[in-house]
Amino acid sequence: MENNLKVWRAKADVTQAELAEEVDVSRQTINAIERGRYDPSLELAFELARYFDCRIEDIFTYDPADGD
Repeated sequence: MENNLKVWRAKADVTQAELAEEVDVSRQTINAIERGRYDPSLELAFELARYFDCRIEDIFTYDPADGD
């Protein structure tokens, strides 16, 4: 799954640690999502979208052809 979480975070001018605290996960989790090493749960994806006041699809893109 592709994501542009880092872009949204930069636009909001928040650090990984600040975002992590807001959505109740570790900074390492935010880092892993941004690097594409971890796909968030649906609940976390909703929390992130809620935080940025956008749709999940604005942050995450799923392409079944990727095989992920």
